[in-house]
Amino acid sequence: MNRKNIKFDENGLVSAIVQDAQSKEVLTLAYMNEESLARTLETRETWFWSRSRQELWHKGATSGNVQQVVDILYDCDSDALIVKVIPTGPACHKNVYSCFADSLLEEGKDSTFGNPSANNKEVQNRFGIFNRLEALIAKREAEMPEGSYTTYLFTEGVDKILKKVGEEASEVIIAAKNRSHDELRYEAADLLFHLLVLLREQKLPFDAVLQELEKRHVK
Repeated sequence: MNRKNIKFDENGLVSAIVQDAQSKEVLTLAYMNEESLARTLETRETWFWSRSRQELWHKGATSGNVQQVVDILYDCDSDALIVKVIPTGPACHKNVYSCFADSLLEEGKDSTFGNPSANNKEVQNRFGIFNRLEALIAKREAEMPEGSYTTYLFTEGVDKILKKVGEEASEVIIAAKNRSHDELRYEAADLLFHLLVLLREQKLPFDAVLQELEKRHVK
């Protein structure tokens, strides 16, 4: 990206939508001027312009919740950015994962977007749990709520997570050998959950795994 292509508004700013590169959740909406964009590109960490304080600010400079920049996209009019990041801790000043936590629609978090056909809804709903679970795991890693099992796994670290993945894989094998559908369903769900936790710990998006499967697919 050539930042000279970016069109700043009359105040010298461009809106920057910050998105978790792994979970795809929108974390915050901030603003950049030419200098903060330049620093972001140079350091690969987010820098913004504070409209209230009228100064540059480096996300995480005081809180430690820095955002590692993976990519920056600009729209067809070159006047808005999507900044894809790997966050370290919460994005919101309220110490929560995302600034966008509340919905104006009661059913908002469970709604299905795109083609409203019955078949399309069925497909989206079928795999929607992966999107929701990946987002929840990202939220747990950022906020580390006390008493959460996912918090416990992240606190213990990669060795504990790997041990759980290994244990659950073994239990899947045992359940299959036992020819028990109930047991296999339960253990397979455990394995998928712990695999998603491992992917989050390794900063590897689930999308990357799906893309690898897509590459291998032979029609």
